[in-house]
Amino acid sequence: MSVQPILSAKGLVKRYGRVTALDHADFELYPGEVLAVIGDNGAGKSSLIKAVSGATIPDSGDVWLDGEKVDFHSPMEARDSGIETVYQNLALSPALSIADNLFLGREIRKEGVLGKWFRMLDRPKMQQFARDKLSELGLMTIQNIDQAVETLSGGQRQGVAVARAAAFGSRVIIMDEPTAALGVKESRKVLELIQDVKSRGTPIVLISHNMPHVFEVADRIHIHRLGKRCAVVDPKTISMSDAVAIMTGAMDPPNDVYNPYT
Repeated sequence: MSVQPILSAKGLVKRYGRVTALDHADFELYPGEVLAVIGDNGAGKSSLIKAVSGATIPDSGDVWLDGEKVDFHSPMEARDSGIETVYQNLALSPALSIADNLFLGREIRKEGVLGKWFRMLDRPKMQQFARDKLSELGLMTIQNIDQAVETLSGGQRQGVAVARAAAFGSRVIIMDEPTAALGVKESRKVLELIQDVKSRGTPIVLISHNMPHVFEVADRIHIHRLGKRCAVVDPKTISMSDAVAIMTGAMDPPNDVYNPYT
């Protein structure tokens, strides 16, 4: 039985002057899976993800969401369609509270005149929502929902960014190097968060250089090289060293794209 990709791209091209960042790149993410995207520095991973999440407009090629062709011109448009991205720098505002960061750009206003005309925020509702979401993801080691993000540890900040994506990413969550610069314990917590979000049925795109983490959580591994997809492999049947060899060009990629959904 064939399953339709929830997010896909075909023939994406993006050039910056003489540099070709994407060279007719293809991409498919299926419902409920964790798809890891790996590649050497400069392979075009970030350009690919930016193109499917609205941060970059490709020169040519098409992107589909739930079988419908989409034409995102900004990350806001992608976000409104249910695609949330957790960036490597987390895109959090350190001086704001946890609740404020969760609702940044989509604050809940009070009902009636106070919200419509005076634009007053419904802080109790926002705080309760934030508390509920953090509890769902097992992050309530954070005692005070009103504390500033700058007072949190690296792992807790990552948790807030993931919680925001999980709360509003109704269709797809993209995570760019979520365990970079984290310690062992905090990295473990992020991997558990990824598994937890997946168990709720939300598909995840994981961009990472950490091969043990990739092989632990990924259902499929998309290998990007020289601006295009060179292989999609099954982490259960390929070794870590072979995946790295394909990624660097030391080994020829397999002829077929691993896809148990068709």
